Amino acid sequence: MTTTPAFTEPKPASESMDAPAAALGPEFLADVQQDFDRRPACRLAQNAVAQTTVTDVALNRSVVTGIDHTFSHKLDDWEVTNQKKSGRCWMFALLNLLRVGAMKKMNLKKFEFSQNYTLFWDKFERANYFLEAIIETGNRPADDRTVAWLLDHPLDDGGQWNMGVSIVRKHGVVPQAVMPETESSSNTRLMNGVLLEKLREGAQSLRELRGQGAPMEAARASKREILKVIHRILCIHLGTPPTRFQWQWNDDDREFHRDGELTPLQFAEKYVDLPLDEYVCLVHDPRASSPFGRTFTVEYLGNVVGGEPVRYLNVEIDVMKRAAAAAIKDGEPVWFGCDVGKMMRRDMGVWDRRLFDYETLYDTSFDLDKESRLDYHQTLMTHAMLFTGVDLVNDRPRRWRVENSWGEENGRKGFYAMNDSWFDEYMFEIAARRSALPADLQAALDVEPIVLAPWDPMGALANAR
Repeated sequence: MTTTPAFTEPKPASESMDAPAAALGPEFLADVQQDFDRRPACRLAQNAVAQTTVTDVALNRSVVTGIDHTFSHKLDDWEVTNQKKSGRCWMFALLNLLRVGAMKKMNLKKFEFSQNYTLFWDKFERANYFLEAIIETGNRPADDRTVAWLLDHPLDDGGQWNMGVSIVRKHGVVPQAVMPETESSSNTRLMNGVLLEKLREGAQSLRELRGQGAPMEAARASKREILKVIHRILCIHLGTPPTRFQWQWNDDDREFHRDGELTPLQFAEKYVDLPLDEYVCLVHDPRASSPFGRTFTVEYLGNVVGGEPVRYLNVEIDVMKRAAAAAIKDGEPVWFGCDVGKMMRRDMGVWDRRLFDYETLYDTSFDLDKESRLDYHQTLMTHAMLFTGVDLVNDRPRRWRVENSWGEENGRKGFYAMNDSWFDEYMFEIAARRSALPADLQAALDVEPIVLAPWDPMGALANAR
């Protein structure tokens, strides 16, 4: 039932958007043009940007010439992967981390787990997660902010570390050869469009059932019928996920190996050697709503009903750096989430907080700090990758080596260099071993988490499409 909003006092005319003072009058328009004309540097910038992309004009050459791709600690001797036209970065980053141990066990330098297999089960599990959320919120109006958010995000491509772990634990993994990429796994837009329509149609029917007072058993029976259709669509687009498969290979020494018939869970048990139960998510969120040393979660952020909840521990940025550097020194890459597009040169494969000198180009300063950028929607987590190296000077990080999942065309065959200045401003999350944390932070992991709203930027990595 809709409620009538409480009466609010009308604004005085001087404060209203309709007031003459709020409009752009001719005097002000003349003033702004004169302001531009009296700045010769702006006219020069206009000429340059009219002919050349702004990132080329603003590129800070001193930063570019100061970056090299050498590192005191470097782990990778493998090729990068390619998520193509999909938002599966979080999944690729997780599987890229897991394949390191698998390649060692199989004596292979070229091996990938099937990202299509995990995509299938993430989509199917997430459809169920969404429909359960719709049933749970069925007594709220459709324009309730949480319901509206759920309807906007039934089945995105993005995800979080814990969501990937939930898929691996429940469904296992398979080699890419067993369930290879399809056109739709590499280009998810059209498939997602069909799935979204069916899920929103399903949401309508479930909400109508709940509105008519139908018992939970009836709503879940209807949900299962919707999921049959979702499964059928996924099989058509992605293929049928294997339940058992034969696995054999020739290693890099040309020796032949045969494992025989395995289930995906048996394959995971044999070739995923990381103790996934030990990993926790550390984030750097400087907002007052997320105190350092506290855990928090985001409402309705997940994919597997009954799976591992998404839980973050908020820490100072230096804690995150120390944990990441220590893992790399111990021979283990690090999964991380960041705001990838800020101050990035894709073709060069570099990040630095001063990579583009927009202040000089536009004759203005950009003053939002990290906390304010989060509060005012200027930054959020947009991409997940792996740290595979770090350059330490006096045990302090100077630069980080990054394995991306955008193919070999950019950077150094798909590997990028991140200056540590960028880490401070645009890094948000890593997956780290619990044992790498000091005792007080380990204890903090067991405290009940603060619950943030579904639309909070800390959940944004799961909303990629």
